Amino acid sequence: MINLRIFSVSEYVGYLNEALAERDAVVEGEVSEYRVNQGKWVFFKIKDENAVLDCFGVVFKLKFPLEDGMRVRLYGRPGIYAKSGKFSITVEWVEPVGAGALKRAFELLKAELEKEGLFARERKRAIPRFPKRIGLITSREAAAYKDFIKVLQHRFGGIEIYFYHVQVQGAEAAADIARAFEYFNAHQPEFQLDAVVLIRGGGSMEDLAAFNSRETAYAVFGSLAPVVVGVGHEQDVTIADFVADVRASTPSNAAELVAPQRESVAREVAEMTGALERGAETIRENYLRRVDLAVTALDRYTLGRIHGLEGVFKKLALHLNFFGERITMQKLKIDNFARLIKSFSPQAVLERGYAVVCKEGKVISSVNDLKARDVIGLRLKDGDIGAEVL
Repeated sequence: MINLRIFSVSEYVGYLNEALAERDAVVEGEVSEYRVNQGKWVFFKIKDENAVLDCFGVVFKLKFPLEDGMRVRLYGRPGIYAKSGKFSITVEWVEPVGAGALKRAFELLKAELEKEGLFARERKRAIPRFPKRIGLITSREAAAYKDFIKVLQHRFGGIEIYFYHVQVQGAEAAADIARAFEYFNAHQPEFQLDAVVLIRGGGSMEDLAAFNSRETAYAVFGSLAPVVVGVGHEQDVTIADFVADVRASTPSNAAELVAPQRESVAREVAEMTGALERGAETIRENYLRRVDLAVTALDRYTLGRIHGLEGVFKKLALHLNFFGERITMQKLKIDNFARLIKSFSPQAVLERGYAVVCKEGKVISSVNDLKARDVIGLRLKDGDIGAEVL
C-alpha cells in the first residue's frame, strides 16, 4: 500500500494554492454574470462552449468597463478560497479581444468618463503660443518620436524638451504612461512645463488599447500642465484624445500645434512693425497739423491782445504816477506812527532802565501787594532775575 500524507482540509487547500501560485496564466473567453459590489469589488465568470471559471478583481485594475457577452483576455492568479472551497482567478488585467469587443469597451468607457466630466469643454486649457519647455511622452524607438522632433525643430527652435520613454503598446503601456504623467507632475515646480505631449503612431484598435484605457484617461486628466495628444492617423480617435486639452490628428500635427511656424511669426512681426510705423507716422502728422493750427491761432490772438494792452498800459501809467505820490505821503505818516508806538512799547520802557516786577506770574504795581520774604521776579531789558523782599 502506498503511504500518502494525510492533510487537514486547510492544509490541503494551502498546499494547492502554493502549487497554483506558480501557474499564473492568460485566459480568453466570454464574460458573463458581471457585477460590481460596493463600487470596488468585481465578480464575473469567463466561459467558452465547454467550461466556466469564476473571476474576482478590483475596479481600479480594470482599464475599461466590462459587460456580459464581451470577449476578453485576462491575466490572473488561480486559487481556492478556503472558506468556500471555490476555485477562482484573481484578475490582474483584462483586455477586450476582437474588433467588436474593443469597440464596445471603447463606447462603455467613453460614456462613463463623459459622465464623470473628463471631457468637459470648460476644463480645457490653452497652451502658450510660444512655449519654452514641454514634456514629451512616447517610445524613443517609435517613428512618431522622430517625426515630432523633426517638425518641432523645423518650425521653431529653442524649445526645451523633457523626454520620458514609455511603452506605447502592450499590457504595461497604460501603466507606463500613467507613471510618466506622475513624474512630470512631481517635477512641475522644477520644470515649469508649458505643455505635456503624448504621441504614438497609427495602428489597430488592439495596438491603441493603452490610449483607450481608464488609467491613461485619468493620467491625462490629472496633468498639472496642459496636455496635447496626437495618436495614430487623422481618422484614429482614442479616449485620451477626448480627455486632452488639445487634440492633434497625428504626432506631426502635435508638433505643429505646440510650436508656431518660424516664417509665419516673422511675417506677423513684419506686418505688426509696418502697422506700428504707419500708425506712428499718422500720429506725428496729425500732431504737426494741430501744432501749426495752434501756433497760427496764437499769433493772431497775441497780436490782437498786444494792441489792446498798449492802451491799457498807457492809462495805467498815468494812474500809477498819481497813486505813487499818494502812496509816498501815506508811507511817511505810517513811519511816524510806528516810531511813536514803539516809544510807548514795554520793551522800549525797559530799554530806558525800568524793570517789571512779577509775583507768581502776575505783574506787581504796588508795594502793598508785597510782604517780607516774598519771592519776586524782575524782568529787565535783556533778561529775568529772581529776588526776595527784605
